[in-house]
This record gives sequence, structure tokens and C-alpha cells, in this order.
Amino acid sequence: MAAITRFHITFGLVSIPVSIHSATERRAVPLHQVHAKDGARIRQRRICEAEGVEVPYEEVARGYEAPDGRTVVLSDSDLANLPLPSVKTIEVVGFLPSDQIDPIALDRSYFLGVEGAGARPYRLLRDAMKQSGQVGVARMALRGPERLVVLRVREEVIVAQMLLWPDEVRSAESLVAPAPEPRRQELQMARTLMTSLSEDFRLDEQHDHYRAALDDVVTAKLAGQEPPHAPATPVGPVVDLMAMLQESVRAAQGTRSSKARKSADPGRRSG
Repeated sequence: MAAITRFHITFGLVSIPVSIHSATERRAVPLHQVHAKDGARIRQRRICEAEGVEVPYEEVARGYEAPDGRTVVLSDSDLANLPLPSVKTIEVVGFLPSDQIDPIALDRSYFLGVEGAGARPYRLLRDAMKQSGQVGVARMALRGPERLVVLRVREEVIVAQMLLWPDEVRSAESLVAPAPEPRRQELQMARTLMTSLSEDFRLDEQHDHYRAALDDVVTAKLAGQEPPHAPATPVGPVVDLMAMLQESVRAAQGTRSSKARKSADPGRRSG
């Protein structure tokens, strides 16, 4: 796995050289913008407002508009050499129990690799976090502005997971209308449904239905056929919550029984 760049974790006076690797990858669907009437590709061009001409990518820079309306042009060198202590450094500023990190603030993840003389202090930090059950909070500027990151351990690797700043998480106040407290029987039935849906569930078996559905539509259109459509979604208020929970439990248990029969008889064919 190729490294994006190299940083140092600073942990007090300890400095640990690490390599940064993308921990995730997007499985993008290859859709393009086209002209609806003839399918021709639509291209986006960079036009200079002052000259009205297309600007080559190598002449594009970043600009900051000052309060008086003037624009300061910033080069890649300006942005790469900002006077930040966190440039090329993952500066650990504190540690917290992992459950104090709100998952809504978590963003993209990066693996931190290590080799050579850095392996010993790397392992020290990793094992200390594992034993304490805590995660590190650090500052890091990677490909742009300074961000907060959470340092946590995944298997034997330290992962740096970007955090949103506290003021970037919106308030959810007034989004949920008041409702009567659930009855005990409803809660019990909801827990039964949760148990039914949890049995035999494996997160690593989940896959993207969108790409498969898109393939079906594209195949039908290429063949000049009517493409398949999404099933109708029931709408309207819940009339009898308990009855819907009971029906949901029966459906979940039926699905589980069907899976068990197929697993027990892999040569079975549907008629």
C-alpha cells in the first residue's frame, strides 16, 4: 500500500516517524453528465471572469477574498508552508475514553505505518492506548487546513480518523416531535424484533445494491426494454404499532428460516 506522505507523531517529547496511508476507498458508480437529447458528454471548463478565456489547470491557484474586496492569490508553496506547528506533525494534545467521541463527528480514516527505529515508540503508544481503553486526540494538517484527529488502535495499527470541529456539528434541537412514552409490551416486541434481525447478521456480508440496480436498468435500456422500477413504498401514519411489530417479527423469523433451509441444502433449486 503506497504512502500518501510521511509525518511525525509527537507524544510529549517523543517523536514517532510514520507513513500515512488511506484506510478506505470509495466505490464510485461511473455516471457522467450528458446532454439528455443526444447523450453527448458535457464538459466543465475553467473560465477567467476578467478575460473570458479558458484557463489551463496549471495556471489555477487558490484565492482569499479580504474584507475590503481585494483577492490575495495563494500558491501551492504558500499553502504547503503555512506557519503551523501541525505541518508534517500529528501533535497529540490529550487522551479521552473512546465513548466520549461522538461518532457523528468522525470523518475519513488513515492508517499510520511505521518502520525502522520508529517501531519501538510506535508500539509503546499503541499498547498504552489499548491497555487504557483511551484514544488520542491530535492536531494534523493533511492536504489542507488543520484538523482534529482521533488516534485509535485497529488490530495492530494506529488509525488517524479525522474529526469535525465542534462548531461544524449542527444542533438537532426541535427535530423530533413529542410523543407518548412507549408501552411496556411495545418495547418488549421491539426488542424481540431487534433480536430476530440480529441473528445471523454479518456486517461484512453487506454490499451495495445501488450498483446492481443501476446495472439492471442500463442493461434493459441497451436492449430497448422497459427498465425495472423501485417497488412502491407504503406511506401514511402508523395505525396499529403493536400489530406492525408483530408482523415484522414474523417476517424476520420467516426470512431466517428460509436462509437456514438453503444453507442446509445448497443443492436445492426453486421451482
